[in-house]
Amino acid sequence: MVTAGEFRNGMTFEEDGNVMQIIEFQHVKPGKGAAFVRTKVRNVITGSVVEKTYNPTAKFPTAFVERKDMEYSYNDGDLYYFMDPETYDMVPVNASELSDNFRFVKENMICKILSYKGKVFGVEPPYFVDLEVTDTEPGVKGDTATNATKPATVETGAEIKVPLFINTGDKIRIDTRTCEYMERAN
Repeated sequence: MVTAGEFRNGMTFEEDGNVMQIIEFQHVKPGKGAAFVRTKVRNVITGSVVEKTYNPTAKFPTAFVERKDMEYSYNDGDLYYFMDPETYDMVPVNASELSDNFRFVKENMICKILSYKGKVFGVEPPYFVDLEVTDTEPGVKGDTATNATKPATVETGAEIKVPLFINTGDKIRIDTRTCEYMERAN
Protein backbone atom coordinates (compact mmCIF):
# COMPACT_ATOMS: atom_id res chain seq x y z
CA MET A 1 0.00 0.00 0.00
CA VAL A 2 1.13 3.52 -0.76
CA THR A 3 -0.30 6.77 0.61
CA ALA A 4 -0.82 9.86 -1.53
CA GLY A 5 1.74 11.64 0.64
CA GLU A 6 4.41 9.17 -0.61
CA PHE A 7 3.69 9.75 -4.33
CA ARG A 8 6.72 10.16 -6.62
CA ASN A 9 7.02 10.61 -10.40
CA GLY A 10 6.77 7.31 -12.29
CA MET A 11 5.10 5.44 -9.41
CA THR A 12 2.17 3.15 -10.31
CA PHE A 13 -0.86 2.40 -8.15
CA GLU A 14 -4.36 0.95 -8.46
CA GLU A 15 -7.44 3.13 -8.24
CA ASP A 16 -11.01 1.98 -8.96
CA GLY A 17 -9.72 -1.07 -10.86
CA ASN A 18 -7.42 1.03 -13.09
CA VAL A 19 -3.63 1.19 -13.07
CA MET A 20 -2.45 4.78 -12.76
CA GLN A 21 1.07 6.17 -13.21
CA ILE A 22 2.10 9.51 -11.69
CA ILE A 23 3.43 11.99 -14.26
CA GLU A 24 3.64 15.00 -11.92
CA PHE A 25 2.77 15.58 -8.28
CA GLN A 26 2.79 18.53 -5.90
CA HIS A 27 2.20 18.64 -2.14
CA VAL A 28 0.07 21.70 -1.37
CA LYS A 29 -0.27 23.18 2.13
CA PRO A 30 -2.65 26.13 1.92
CA GLY A 31 -2.70 28.75 4.67
CA LYS A 32 -6.22 27.75 5.56
CA GLY A 33 -7.62 24.24 5.41
CA ALA A 34 -6.09 20.80 5.07
CA ALA A 35 -3.08 19.87 2.95
CA PHE A 36 -3.62 17.92 -0.28
CA VAL A 37 -1.66 16.33 -3.11
CA ARG A 38 -2.25 17.68 -6.64
CA THR A 39 -1.28 15.16 -9.34
CA LYS A 40 -1.31 14.53 -13.06
CA VAL A 41 -1.82 10.79 -13.61
CA ARG A 42 -1.93 8.55 -16.69
CA ASN A 43 -4.10 5.46 -16.96
CA VAL A 44 -1.47 3.00 -18.24
CA ILE A 45 -4.02 0.75 -19.92
CA THR A 46 -5.93 3.41 -21.90
CA GLY A 47 -3.25 6.12 -22.01
CA SER A 48 -5.60 8.90 -20.87
CA VAL A 49 -4.14 11.65 -18.67
CA VAL A 50 -6.15 13.42 -15.95
CA GLU A 51 -5.44 15.85 -13.12
CA LYS A 52 -6.61 14.77 -9.67
CA THR A 53 -6.25 15.87 -6.06
CA TYR A 54 -5.88 13.45 -3.15
CA ASN A 55 -5.90 13.61 0.63
CA PRO A 56 -2.27 12.87 1.72
CA THR A 57 -3.50 10.03 3.96
CA ALA A 58 -5.46 8.24 1.20
CA LYS A 59 -4.10 4.70 0.66
CA PHE A 60 -3.82 2.84 -2.64
CA PRO A 61 -2.51 -0.63 -3.51
CA THR A 62 0.81 -0.53 -5.37
CA ALA A 63 0.57 -1.78 -8.97
CA PHE A 64 3.52 -3.70 -10.36
CA VAL A 65 3.81 -3.22 -14.12
CA GLU A 66 6.05 -5.87 -15.66
CA ARG A 67 8.48 -4.68 -18.35
CA LYS A 68 10.03 -7.59 -20.18
CA ASP A 69 12.52 -7.57 -23.07
CA MET A 70 11.19 -9.61 -25.97
CA GLU A 71 12.24 -10.02 -29.59
CA TYR A 72 9.80 -8.98 -32.31
CA SER A 73 9.42 -11.98 -34.64
CA TYR A 74 6.68 -11.38 -37.21
CA ASN A 75 3.14 -10.18 -37.76
CA ASP A 76 0.14 -12.09 -39.04
CA GLY A 77 -2.67 -9.69 -39.91
CA ASP A 78 -3.58 -7.79 -36.74
CA LEU A 79 -1.41 -9.93 -34.44
CA TYR A 80 2.26 -9.16 -33.82
CA TYR A 81 4.32 -11.98 -32.30
CA PHE A 82 7.11 -11.45 -29.77
CA MET A 83 9.47 -14.17 -28.56
CA ASP A 84 10.61 -14.48 -24.95
CA PRO A 85 14.41 -15.01 -25.23
CA GLU A 86 14.48 -17.16 -22.06
CA THR A 87 11.59 -19.58 -22.68
CA TYR A 88 11.21 -19.14 -26.47
CA ASP A 89 7.44 -18.72 -25.95
CA MET A 90 5.64 -16.62 -28.58
CA VAL A 91 3.41 -13.85 -27.20
CA PRO A 92 0.78 -12.42 -29.58
CA VAL A 93 0.04 -8.69 -29.24
CA ASN A 94 -2.94 -7.07 -30.95
CA ALA A 95 -2.17 -4.17 -33.33
CA SER A 96 -4.36 -1.87 -31.19
CA GLU A 97 -1.85 -2.25 -28.31
CA LEU A 98 1.03 -0.92 -30.44
CA SER A 99 2.01 2.74 -30.37
CA ASP A 100 2.61 4.89 -33.44
CA ASN A 101 6.40 4.63 -33.04
CA PHE A 102 6.28 0.84 -33.57
CA ARG A 103 6.44 1.55 -37.33
CA PHE A 104 10.25 1.86 -36.96
CA VAL A 105 10.68 -1.68 -35.59
CA LYS A 106 12.21 -4.39 -37.80
CA GLU A 107 12.00 -8.12 -37.22
CA ASN A 108 14.41 -9.46 -34.56
CA MET A 109 14.58 -6.12 -32.68
CA ILE A 110 14.30 -6.24 -28.88
CA CYS A 111 11.26 -4.35 -27.49
CA LYS A 112 9.88 -3.96 -23.97
CA ILE A 113 6.51 -5.66 -23.47
CA LEU A 114 4.44 -3.94 -20.77
CA SER A 115 1.95 -6.09 -18.87
CA TYR A 116 -0.13 -5.93 -15.75
CA LYS A 117 -1.32 -9.16 -14.12
CA GLY A 118 -0.46 -11.05 -17.31
CA LYS A 119 -2.42 -8.72 -19.64
CA VAL A 120 -0.23 -7.02 -22.24
CA PHE A 121 -1.19 -3.36 -22.67
CA GLY A 122 1.76 -1.84 -24.51
CA VAL A 123 5.00 -2.27 -26.42
CA GLU A 124 7.98 0.10 -26.10
CA PRO A 125 10.37 -0.04 -29.07
CA PRO A 126 14.07 0.69 -28.52
CA TYR A 127 14.76 4.42 -28.03
CA PHE A 128 17.07 4.57 -31.07
CA VAL A 129 16.97 2.45 -34.23
CA ASP A 130 19.31 2.40 -37.23
CA LEU A 131 17.43 1.96 -40.52
CA GLU A 132 18.33 2.18 -44.19
CA VAL A 133 16.65 4.79 -46.40
CA THR A 134 14.92 2.91 -49.25
CA ASP A 135 13.43 5.87 -51.11
CA THR A 136 14.03 9.63 -51.15
CA GLU A 137 14.78 12.37 -53.63
CA PRO A 138 18.50 12.64 -54.48
CA GLY A 139 20.54 15.06 -52.41
CA VAL A 140 21.99 18.20 -53.96
CA LYS A 141 25.62 19.06 -53.24
CA GLY A 142 25.88 22.11 -51.01
CA ASP A 143 22.40 21.71 -49.46
CA THR A 144 23.62 21.56 -45.86
CA ALA A 145 23.44 25.17 -44.67
CA THR A 146 19.68 25.32 -44.02
CA ASN A 147 17.41 23.23 -41.84
CA ALA A 148 15.34 22.17 -44.84
CA THR A 149 14.01 18.61 -44.86
CA LYS A 150 12.51 16.18 -47.35
CA PRO A 151 10.43 13.01 -46.94
CA ALA A 152 12.21 9.66 -46.94
CA THR A 153 10.94 6.09 -46.67
CA VAL A 154 12.94 3.70 -44.46
CA GLU A 155 13.21 -0.09 -44.74
CA THR A 156 10.21 -0.71 -42.43
CA GLY A 157 7.96 1.30 -44.77
CA ALA A 158 7.64 4.27 -42.40
CA GLU A 159 8.06 7.80 -43.72
CA ILE A 160 10.22 10.37 -41.92
CA LYS A 161 11.58 13.86 -42.58
CA VAL A 162 15.36 13.90 -43.21
CA PRO A 163 17.90 16.61 -44.13
CA LEU A 164 18.45 17.29 -47.83
CA PHE A 165 21.90 15.61 -47.93
CA ILE A 166 20.52 12.12 -47.08
CA ASN A 167 20.37 9.77 -50.09
CA THR A 168 18.76 6.40 -50.85
CA GLY A 169 20.89 3.65 -49.31
CA ASP A 170 22.13 5.77 -46.38
CA LYS A 171 21.78 4.36 -42.85
CA ILE A 172 20.16 6.81 -40.43
CA ARG A 173 19.49 6.80 -36.68
CA ILE A 174 15.91 7.56 -35.59
CA ASP A 175 14.70 8.55 -32.11
CA THR A 176 11.52 6.46 -31.70
CA ARG A 177 10.24 8.61 -28.82
CA THR A 178 9.97 11.71 -31.05
CA CYS A 179 9.83 9.87 -34.43
CA GLU A 180 12.57 12.18 -35.73
CA TYR A 181 15.85 11.81 -37.63
CA MET A 182 18.89 12.02 -35.34
CA GLU A 183 22.03 11.44 -37.42
CA ARG A 184 23.70 9.25 -40.02
CA ALA A 185 24.51 5.80 -38.70
CA ASN A 186 27.56 3.67 -39.45
